[in-house]
Amino acid sequence: MPQILDKVNTPADLRGLSLRELNLLAQEIRQLLVETVSQTGGHLASNLGVVELTIALHSTFESPKDKIVWDVGHQCYVHKLLTGRKDRFSTIRQYQGLCGFTVREESCHDVFGTGHASTSVSAALGLAVARDLRGDDENVVAVIGDGAMTGGLAFEGVNNTGQLQSRLIVVLNDNEMSISPNVGALARYLDRLRADPRYWHAKGDVERALSRWPLGIRVADVLKRLKNSFKGLVIPTMIWEELGFTYLGPVDGHDIGRLKETLELAKKMERPVLVHVVTKKGKGYEPAEEDAVNFHGLPPNGTKKVLAPTYTKVFGQTVVKMAQRDPRVVAITAAMREGTGLVDFAKAFPHRFFDVGIAEEHAVTFAAGLASQGMRPVVAIYSTFLQRAYDQVIHDVCIQNLPVVFCVDRGGIVGDDGRTHQGTFDLSYLRHVPNMVLMTPKDENELVAMLWTALQVEGPVAIRYPRGAGVGVPLEEEPASLPIGKAEVLRRGRDLAILAVGVTVHPALAAAETLSLEGIDAAVVNARFVKPMDRSLIVGLAKHFRRIVTVEENALAGGFGSAVLELLEERGITGVNVKRIGLPDEFVEHGTQEVLRNKYNLTSEGIIKLVRNYFPELRLLSTPAPPMEGESAQHASARLHN
Repeated sequence: MPQILDKVNTPADLRGLSLRELNLLAQEIRQLLVETVSQTGGHLASNLGVVELTIALHSTFESPKDKIVWDVGHQCYVHKLLTGRKDRFSTIRQYQGLCGFTVREESCHDVFGTGHASTSVSAALGLAVARDLRGDDENVVAVIGDGAMTGGLAFEGVNNTGQLQSRLIVVLNDNEMSISPNVGALARYLDRLRADPRYWHAKGDVERALSRWPLGIRVADVLKRLKNSFKGLVIPTMIWEELGFTYLGPVDGHDIGRLKETLELAKKMERPVLVHVVTKKGKGYEPAEEDAVNFHGLPPNGTKKVLAPTYTKVFGQTVVKMAQRDPRVVAITAAMREGTGLVDFAKAFPHRFFDVGIAEEHAVTFAAGLASQGMRPVVAIYSTFLQRAYDQVIHDVCIQNLPVVFCVDRGGIVGDDGRTHQGTFDLSYLRHVPNMVLMTPKDENELVAMLWTALQVEGPVAIRYPRGAGVGVPLEEEPASLPIGKAEVLRRGRDLAILAVGVTVHPALAAAETLSLEGIDAAVVNARFVKPMDRSLIVGLAKHFRRIVTVEENALAGGFGSAVLELLEERGITGVNVKRIGLPDEFVEHGTQEVLRNKYNLTSEGIIKLVRNYFPELRLLSTPAPPMEGESAQHASARLHN
């Protein structure tokens, strides 16, 4: 059992520990991280890499008075252990347990919520300016990873910080670049010299003395230019200096003593400071050090093995096949090559694969530029991250009606990552954009057909699919194109119609089968297209059924069910009782997909329960179900009973 960690209940407890004890604490924390995350799942390699950095930060600054913003927040596990949450650490990412990111409601030490990358500098600058306006004196620190620094928002924050010159410390956690001992030693010397207040006083004294001499000002200018030229030649600091920051580093991010020394120097500066810290992702755990990509995030121990491939894998395999057939196909991702299933594509077509970094806005506009020149860009992106490029989707793609295919992974309930990562808004925010075709598959085979269809559309298309395994259907070798805007009737009924989209189709079908045993006969429709909807089919259903249920794993506000209601209002159809099943007007917390789907009645059992509640008057009826609008009774019978 940990011994030193037992004594640490607040960051203040660190300040009484010796350097030896802090290093022993780092060992204890690493062991606890590996043991816990191996069970709960979560971000392991990134947290192993910031153990010493987090200890140094909390033993140097006085949180929560001093404010630390983490970017991305998934590297906050050590921070949580040191800020009074170690007794609940075994619940991290579990339903109603600790969140895997910083959450303001969870602790006063979580000063700003950070689930998406590149936000810390802007947020921290806001905290610093608020401090200045209040006349307070606390320190504000932004801890940003080198990956997060690739995002445009980070550069916007850096630019504005350099302009305002508010006292702010930006810690750049660089886990890619190695440290050269010679450069590191020289940099350490220059850091101490430039950060020491005595240096600034001496520098001013020398310049004032030179100004009294003949040609003194010219001599001072030459010395200054020589110093800057030498500094720029030896270490790459000039860009930060030109942006208005004092650069300190690079610093070994696993040397607590050196880190504390550098952070103390940064505290003395009355201007923006960038502390360049070099760490190793997965530090201290050999498997994570050797394979930081796969150990970035681990699934929970005991995760059920599934035979069906994931939707992500099916997408990755399919887009390779499409690219083999069509040389115009290119693939774009925003720092999520593995996460979006594009590893094989990158290997097969290295010149047609583009990882643009954590820069979703650029990814979309870059795709628009490619599409305008006859290419067929496929933008593979998580639902929650596509939100960041919403203006580009509208302005750069849809207004120009360009053939960009958005493969929106992790649509719907994602699970353990929680509120910042749930893909619960995409059907709503994409549905109302003109020129957009929006579809969502019921299974992995339909995903293949939709991708094949999308690449033939002369305009923007979004295919939204869930996280996790498919239902296990065999994949067709030659997928057929789907008629745009046409739904699929899966079951005939007479008492009510259930219209479902995407991952909710199979639960709806299972619910209908169970309800039939109770004498409630439900038709089931796989809508396939959220936009354009199968208007004629839905209108036909509304004329024949007094009861309609829509099911979607999306926010009810503005989603598929809302689209059905809008259509009925537009066509003047009354007397139909439409009930919508989906996600309420709230952010979905963290928990497994299974737990959350049960909570929001997005399972077959939940649909059955709500149908019973919505329509208590239902009784077994004997009249045969009529044909749908636009098809003969014979054709309907043959198709619906297949």
